[in-house]
Order: sequence, then structure tokens, then C-alpha cells
Amino acid sequence: MSKETCVFILGVLILSTPFMGFPHEYKDWFLIVIGILLMITGYRLRRFAFLHSLEDEKGERKADVFTESNVSSSDHVIPPV
Repeated sequence: MSKETCVFILGVLILSTPFMGFPHEYKDWFLIVIGILLMITGYRLRRFAFLHSLEDEKGERKADVFTESNVSSSDHVIPPV
């Protein structure tokens, strides 16, 4: 089951909770568990989207490359006056 389908099913369960014939205390625990599952699924979806945004077309991770230019000491010689 995909993560998107899981979010949809959990949403349907939340929507139908008031119409189920469970006692109030069971409904509270049911909604807590569904809320935790939604938070985990949402986190995983956002993490997947973030990691996917770091990849280029070939599936490789993009990286910012920083190169420090080294200037040799001979380039900074002050000519005699």
C-alpha cells in the first residue's frame, strides 16, 4: 500500500469515527493512534520528497561543491621600490 493511500484511508477513518458506535474513551484512543500514524506517514512523505529533490535526472545526489582557490606565494611578491 502506498503512503498516499494510507493517508487517504486514515482520513476516511477519522471522518467516520463519530458515526461508529464505540464508547467515547475508545474513540479518543482510536483518534490518538490514527493521529500518530498520520504524523509518521506525513513525515515519511515529506522526507521522500526532500530526498527526491536532491537527486538529479540520473538518480545521483546533487552536492554543492566548494573549491578554495590556492594562490601561490610567488604571486604576492611585492616588487622592490
